[in-house]
Formats: sequence, structure tokens, C-alpha cells
Amino acid sequence: MLTESMEDYLEMIYRIVEEKGYVRAVDLAEALHFQASSITKMIQKLDEAEFIKYEKYRNIALTSKGERYGKFLVWRDSTLKKFLRLLNSQTGVEEQVEGMEHYITPKTMQLINNLITYFESNPGALRSFHALQHGQANGNEDGLDQLRAWEFRHNMEEI
Repeated sequence: MLTESMEDYLEMIYRIVEEKGYVRAVDLAEALHFQASSITKMIQKLDEAEFIKYEKYRNIALTSKGERYGKFLVWRDSTLKKFLRLLNSQTGVEEQVEGMEHYITPKTMQLINNLITYFESNPGALRSFHALQHGQANGNEDGLDQLRAWEFRHNMEEI
């Protein structure tokens, strides 16, 4: 099973390969802002799990399994961002997606994608949804200041 960190690495490997056609450990370290030593450890784990092929001092290659998962991870990231923006999320879309993406199933992702397609195909429904949002009071957060999401949102508003 992939950990959150493994997913992040695999997603970035896929992105770099799509952009450059290849990826080296140094490219990954630069993209993720990590030290080379921690990059090597994760690359070895992904190699053992057969998501990539890795030989020391050579490029990292995605296996067919790694490519399939990497493609899904990039799609999941972009779909969640699109979803939150479509709904007019006002707070840290990038950070919210990072918090959500590791805990959402492929089936639920398909449901979200279907909802995006529905709203894009039915602009009147999207306008009605946005009107509904404007009519709601923001008081539903009162008394929930112990939630991590509340702290995140309010810290972002101070910036």
C-alpha cells in the first residue's frame, strides 16, 4: 500500500517524466525540496514496490504500474483543484487538496468528476448552486475552533 509520501513522490516522478521525458534523483530532490539522502530512501521503496525501476546513478523509470498510478495521482490532484475552484472555494485550494487527496477513493473521485461535468454542462445549475452559497450564513463554524481545518482557514485569513 502506498503511503502519503509515496504518493507524493510517485506523482512528482510522473509529472517530471511527462515534462522532461526522464527523471533523475536530483530532479526529484529539486522538485520536492528534499535532501538527496531522503530521496534515495523513498526511491528504493518505490522500486521495491515495483512502481519504478531504479539503478544507482541512472535515470528513474516508471513501470507500467507506476505510470498507471502516477497518471491517476496527477488526475486526482487536478480534479480536486478544479472542483474546489468550481465551487468558489475561498481558502487555500492547494493546501486543501493536499489534505484531502490521500483520503479519497477512486470511486469518490469519479463522483466528483461527474459533478464537475454536470455543472460544466449545466451552467444554470452552477449559478443556482452559487446563489445558494451566497444565501447561507457562515455561522456553521461557531464552536468548532478545535478542528485543524478551522485553524488552517483562520491562519490563512491572517496572511
